[in-house]
Amino acid sequence: MSQKEDELIHTFNGITFTTRSSPELLKSLATFEAREDDVLLVSYPKSGTHWLAEVIMHLYDSRAALTSPIEFGDVSKLDQLNCLSCKRIIPTHLDSNMLPPTFKLKQCKAIYIVRNPKDIAVSMYHYYRENPNLPTVDSWSTFLDIFLKGDVVCGSWFDHVLSWEKHRNDNSTLFLFYEDMKRDLPKVVKKVSAFLGVNTNESGINEICKKSSFSEMKTNTEKENHDPNHTVCALTSNRKLIFRKGAVGDWKNNFTPKQNRMFEETFNKKMAFSEVAEHLVYEY
Repeated sequence: MSQKEDELIHTFNGITFTTRSSPELLKSLATFEAREDDVLLVSYPKSGTHWLAEVIMHLYDSRAALTSPIEFGDVSKLDQLNCLSCKRIIPTHLDSNMLPPTFKLKQCKAIYIVRNPKDIAVSMYHYYRENPNLPTVDSWSTFLDIFLKGDVVCGSWFDHVLSWEKHRNDNSTLFLFYEDMKRDLPKVVKKVSAFLGVNTNESGINEICKKSSFSEMKTNTEKENHDPNHTVCALTSNRKLIFRKGAVGDWKNNFTPKQNRMFEETFNKKMAFSEVAEHLVYEY
C-alpha cells in the first residue's frame, strides 16, 4: 500500500478502521444505551447491507428511522442516536465482541447478512481502488494477501463471521445469506417480515421486492443526490461506490487457480468448525 495510511486508517482493539470512525466514538460504544425495540443490521462490508436496509425500510413503511452505522462519525453520533424518538434501525460492521453490551442485555433483534468471502474479496478490492477514504492497493494479488490476513478495514472476514456465529441460535438473531436474496428475494422478505413481527401480505411482499431489486436501487442511487451524512456504510458516504455488480460468482473472473487454492487453504483452516461455512454458495 502507498499513500499516508495514518491519515486514512487507524487500529482499535486490533481491528483496522477508517478515520471516519473516530477512536473516541469507538471507546464510547461500551456505554451506549440500546433500546429494546432497536433492530441491528449487521454485516461485514460488501455483503449486501444497503440492499437489506432497503427491504427493511419498505417493510416498516416510514415507521422507523434508518441511521448511519453506529461506528460512523465522532462522539456526537451517540447523542444523535439518543435524540431519535422513533424505532431505530442501526447498521453496523462491528464484530460481535465490539458491539455495545446493552444490545445483548436487552435482546435487541439483529439481522446478520453473510456473503461468500471470495466475492467479498473482489468487491472490496474494487472498493479500495475507487474509495478515496481508503489506502490505495497496488494489485489484486496484493489485496488478496492482506484480505486473507485480515489487514483490511473491519478486520478479518473469518473472525467477523465466527464472532457472530456464536449467536446464530439466539432467538434475537437472524442469519441471512446474500446468495439467497439473489435467488429468491420474496422468500427472504417473508423470513425478515416474520422475524421482525411486521405483517405483510403477498402483494406487499411482491411490491417490496420490485422496489428493492439490485438494478432498481443502483439506478435510483445514480439519479439521487443524497445527504452525505446519511449512509449505511461505515467506509464512505458516496452511494455511487456502494453498488457495483452485485453478482454471485464474480470471483472466478479474478482468482487464478493458485490464488483459489491459497484461499481455500486459509478458509478450511479458519472455518473448520463453522456451520455457516457449510451454507455458503460460490456460484449458481
